[in-house]
Amino acid sequence: MWILLLLAGVWAGTQNALAGGGSFVTLPVLILSGIDARAANITSTVALFPGQMTTGYAGRGLVAGAENLSFRALFVISLAGGVVGALLLLATPPSFFALMLPWLVLAATALFAWGSFFRKPSAPGASLGPLPAGCVQFLIAIYGGYFGGGIGFLMLAALTIAGLSVRNAGATKNVLAAVMNASAVAIFAFSGDVRWLSALWLGVGAIAGGLIGAWALKRVNERMLRIGVVILGVALTIGLFVRTP
Repeated sequence: MWILLLLAGVWAGTQNALAGGGSFVTLPVLILSGIDARAANITSTVALFPGQMTTGYAGRGLVAGAENLSFRALFVISLAGGVVGALLLLATPPSFFALMLPWLVLAATALFAWGSFFRKPSAPGASLGPLPAGCVQFLIAIYGGYFGGGIGFLMLAALTIAGLSVRNAGATKNVLAAVMNASAVAIFAFSGDVRWLSALWLGVGAIAGGLIGAWALKRVNERMLRIGVVILGVALTIGLFVRTP
């Protein structure tokens, strides 16, 4: 099982670096190992965090603020939203989260598919304004702390609409994803729900996968990878609905 977790971590870390959706890999592996759905989600968040830190650090030179909001403001908003989302998750009974999980994965898969294949670039001059942009980022951060599947595309859409180029938006969302998960991880670490040995194996694999993904970024057919993520998400959704009593 530990070899499977290590390989799943490598796959998830590579996938996150290239296209996102790494939790679609780690969640089913953790659930199959006998962990309940909520603890699996918490453990997955903790395990993937080191890889997110690596990716965010690598692109730190391209981060930027948006809509008259400095990057520091976005940082604080993301940190606060991650705390709220993490606390909401800990307040959710495991049995209720198990019932919610298929719907969350379905929504995340739909979001990933939309962001990958259907989202159109924002029109020139389109603008949210600082207050709406801050509110949107706060809501995204809450979702990120609670579940987080497809969160990269939510932020990418919001940041590009707010006026950032795709390249700057991509680097900024990577750092902000790490920030909101940092606050969640800090809370989850003391929750008693983290399966630390599983998180360790996944985390080591995720770091290696992140490095592989950074190397392969210009060598892999990203469209095919995104198609694979959507197929995996659909399969996971069906499996979770069948599994849910």
